[in-house]
Amino acid sequence: MLPLNQQVLRTDLAGMPLEWVDYRTAARLYFLDQVAYACGDDLFCLRGGINASTRRRSQLRIQSIIATVGLHQAQNQLQDNYAPPLSNQALFQRDGHLCLYCGSRFASRQLSRDHVRPSSQGGRDHWNNVVTACVRCNNFKAGRTPEAAGMELLAVPFTPTHAEYVYLMGRGVLADQMKFLRAHFPRSSPLRGRTGS
Repeated sequence: MLPLNQQVLRTDLAGMPLEWVDYRTAARLYFLDQVAYACGDDLFCLRGGINASTRRRSQLRIQSIIATVGLHQAQNQLQDNYAPPLSNQALFQRDGHLCLYCGSRFASRQLSRDHVRPSSQGGRDHWNNVVTACVRCNNFKAGRTPEAAGMELLAVPFTPTHAEYVYLMGRGVLADQMKFLRAHFPRSSPLRGRTGS
């Protein structure tokens, strides 16, 4: 049995990933008749009361992916010029918890956000200008560019699409959810290699 904190992937009617929701939100969407269809594996079976006339107990099965009707704020984020909000959690996930200077893997508490072109030199706090760096490498680089510090970047920073961002923000992404999300990644996505495609 899956833990109750297992996330459900919510999509629009066309199947575009929108966000992660918990089982309570998914149950509310079912109750409000906003779930158009569901796919993926069964995650939860919620049991309700017993009907007095039929003596049957109500139950609601919640699957790992639900497509919903109606407008949602995340649908605005599917435009071409959309850039997801930058956070250390998503950045560290994007870079696989690797320091993009020394190549070692670290826990989140040992990582920092490094501006490739330093802020002091006009570098922006944007996906295309930030990478994950261990504290040691970031301190060594200081307010210099990688070239000036004699350091080499191991990967080119990129702005994730909305589907990639949804993946990055997921916790405990299940295989069927990953397969669904991967279908929405660009062919050139650096995340494809990490997710088994």
